[in-house]
Amino acid sequence: MIIVAVIFFSFIAIGMPIGVVLGVAGVIGILDMGGGRFLAMVPDRFFAGLDLYPFLAMPFFILASEIMNRTGITDLIIGIADSLVGWMRGGLAHTNMVASVMFAGVTGSATADTATFGNTLVPAMVKKGYTKSFACAVTAAGSIIGPTIPPSNLMIIYGSIMGVSIAGMFAAGILPGLLICAVCMALIAIFGKAWNLPKADHKFHLNAVWTALKHGWLAAILPVFILGSILGGWATPTEAAAIAVFYALVIGALIYRRLSWGDLYNALFRTAIVTAILFLIIASATILGWWMTYNQIPQLIATGFLAISENPAVIIGLIIVLLLFVGLFMDINASLIILAPVLGPLTLAIGMDPVHAGIVIILSLNISLMTPPVGACLFVLASVCKEKIENITRDLWPFIVAEVAVLIMVAYWADMTLWVPHMLGF
Repeated sequence: MIIVAVIFFSFIAIGMPIGVVLGVAGVIGILDMGGGRFLAMVPDRFFAGLDLYPFLAMPFFILASEIMNRTGITDLIIGIADSLVGWMRGGLAHTNMVASVMFAGVTGSATADTATFGNTLVPAMVKKGYTKSFACAVTAAGSIIGPTIPPSNLMIIYGSIMGVSIAGMFAAGILPGLLICAVCMALIAIFGKAWNLPKADHKFHLNAVWTALKHGWLAAILPVFILGSILGGWATPTEAAAIAVFYALVIGALIYRRLSWGDLYNALFRTAIVTAILFLIIASATILGWWMTYNQIPQLIATGFLAISENPAVIIGLIIVLLLFVGLFMDINASLIILAPVLGPLTLAIGMDPVHAGIVIILSLNISLMTPPVGACLFVLASVCKEKIENITRDLWPFIVAEVAVLIMVAYWADMTLWVPHMLGF
């Protein structure tokens, strides 16, 4: 066990890809378990970790977002958001947040949100007088709305491996995602003068909203269509994801006429790369998780937590602290696959609803996407916008504090978190 831990943390320290780290550590652990006899089972376990029907939804959602980016549909969504909130002080910062909510209803990915708005809204904000570090910080803060508001790849993974209703998870993610947006917008509004945010040169006008909707309503209804079909029980998440791709193709190629064969090839190529990386992490983490289960590590962690306290409020706090700490150093997908089977039974033992527990776990890990030293969104912004991570982090910390406050509210106010799922019958 010590050897596996040393290899795991040593490889992470030297910067090896997390998929490779998980795979190597898992194989070493299995060799330690039973030598060559157990090693022969690795390929079977590797593919078994991916042999889940709901996982098919992830490449479809990734492809839908890639098509939208390449056909300019994302710009139409930004235009609608700007017409609604762009008139306020710090208008483009508010627009960034609202656009993140709308974009989240299609992609379910924080890094996709970050890359898209890093290429579009960040340069626009800098041009209007925002500092680049603040523009990047706002983008990072809004990016975690992507995997919180459905559809969410993390919810698909969690629901699949833990046997929790994915549709129920989707429903439970709506209010927390909207809360994050509202709290961050309130922060922007409160500190607008202190931060000397640019004041919009136009006022709110219904004609502007109507014009934006007239040009972009086909793009704007896609998130509603996806969520409605899943939550209404008309389609599974996988079916809804496939429909989203078809819809994006139709409006991009036939209605807006902005999708070329080259764009489609690039979208498919990018989808293949992102999906391959994601699935390698999932499969490798499955092997390491198998080793952890064999050594009863989940039971040891649960026993250790319960030895500290049997008070559910204390246990929930410890789980949040653990997830926020692990998220500082490990990829979010790997963290979820390894820790969900560990923490899931513990949350049941203290009486948490499985859907509520899943949202708390996912939201905790989402916050790690924007915390150094390995926050994925920070690295995407640093690469796309050519800004130093330390500068982004300096302007980001108020948003991190605000979103941790939302996490605490979600964790300790179960009725609020589960209101939408219960209303929809989950």
